[in-house]
Amino acid sequence: FWLLAFSSATHDIAADGFYMLGLTERQQAWFVGVRSTFYRFAMITGQGLLIIFAGYLESHTGLESIQLNVMANPQQTNVEMINPQCLTIEPVEGELHIISYPQDTLTIPTVSISKVRADSLLKFVREWNIKNGFAKPDKRFVVKKETEKSWWTKHVSEPLSNWIKENFAERKAITGQKDLAGNIGLIYFYLSNKPEAEEEIVVNFGRIAGDKSIFLVEGSAYGQRLTFNASNWNRPAIAAIQLDPKLKHRSMATFKATAGNIPLSWSITFLLLAAVFLGFFLYHKLILPFPASDQPGSTEGLSNILKEFIATFVEFFNKEKIGWILAFLLLYRLGESQLVKLASPFLLDAQEAGGLALTTGQVGFVYGTVGILALTIGGLLGGFLAAKHGLKFWLWPMAIAINLPDAVYIYLSATQPDSLLIVNLCVAIEQFGYGFGFTAYMLYMIYASQGRHKTAHFAITTGFMALGMMIPGMFSGWIQELVGYHNFFIWVIIATIPGFLILPFIPLDKDFGKKDV
Repeated sequence: FWLLAFSSATHDIAADGFYMLGLTERQQAWFVGVRSTFYRFAMITGQGLLIIFAGYLESHTGLESIQLNVMANPQQTNVEMINPQCLTIEPVEGELHIISYPQDTLTIPTVSISKVRADSLLKFVREWNIKNGFAKPDKRFVVKKETEKSWWTKHVSEPLSNWIKENFAERKAITGQKDLAGNIGLIYFYLSNKPEAEEEIVVNFGRIAGDKSIFLVEGSAYGQRLTFNASNWNRPAIAAIQLDPKLKHRSMATFKATAGNIPLSWSITFLLLAAVFLGFFLYHKLILPFPASDQPGSTEGLSNILKEFIATFVEFFNKEKIGWILAFLLLYRLGESQLVKLASPFLLDAQEAGGLALTTGQVGFVYGTVGILALTIGGLLGGFLAAKHGLKFWLWPMAIAINLPDAVYIYLSATQPDSLLIVNLCVAIEQFGYGFGFTAYMLYMIYASQGRHKTAHFAITTGFMALGMMIPGMFSGWIQELVGYHNFFIWVIIATIPGFLILPFIPLDKDFGKKDV
């Protein structure tokens, strides 16, 4: 994994360098949105399509897969619960296969249950599956010993937390829904016959379609991954399906249990991926044109390599107004970097906790569809306009676009609208502004990297970009817990001010982004 990560980072730097060496300033600006769009396509391929392909192979190897529908029904009041010890399981002639109870459809009432009952049911499922060898103990449920508070906690973080709570926390009691949880239904799995000695049948279970507000409780001990063998094949393993407590209408989701050949499936997937990258390598080596400026540096002797390595950093940190450049890289997204960590929890949290009480499926649509579409359009438009008038012309409008729309969350947290249309519209505005404003950030990274070592310098700016997201993200959740969502979003707007204050001081050529050289 270390080797893969190292290779990936090296290739990423090389691709960025080729982008800067092979294109004029105008082309770099014009294509910056297109580049970001294809980056998202690549992420979808790597995190989605490849997994789907491996899952397809898995479902067509090994035991035959089975599908079940889970129905959320507001008109039903009781869910069927069976003691697993009462299920009579006898061998079935024929090929080995998976059997479920119920076989076709599980119906769960949408009425919420107490959190105490939900925790009790999940504890029973977890302990049953672990006791019978279907799953291994989950480290999340190991009781940790209390440790003495550190010096930092006693003298810094705790006093600061108390002061922030006393002066800025929302005065709102959280009641009602906090003590309720979504209803739970159970599905039982077992094998039709005894497998071979020493053979393990691994059953993977999960949702493949339908409403995301109907979900399998996270964790292998709750049915995501169940292991059968010769000693437990005739005992039922249990999968726990839970409804989002905010789901109150009739809905359905489809789940699938597969027991395919997992090593073979992923081996084929990785072999295919290796073949694709081999094709890319041959194309890059034999066909892809390269600019005349793409020349290797001095590599004669270890001392020269180290000298060049050190000179690269020295040259970057000796740039004119490097302090303002670094301040821009770290502060331009100071507000947005905190907002992005809490946006989804805000949409999901109960209204009593200050959130919008959307279901998981609704949040997936708001951010996964509407948000991505608006983000892409904003990024494309930003690149086209920067290529036409230059980055300096659009710097202030882009800074306003990435920061000011964050205020829609102040409105959402204050009004807590029930209309999904309003929520979609607000998120679309914020994401469009983020895509449009982020263009300025990407182009300024290119501008700040100009020089003899532009590829390496761009890698350094990328590191500062990650640092500018990581550090604010580390304390954003802590602040929200202290002051509540509404005051947190007000703080986010306040945090955008440093990004505006540094703009007049950063070095920037007025024609950068529109030169055809």
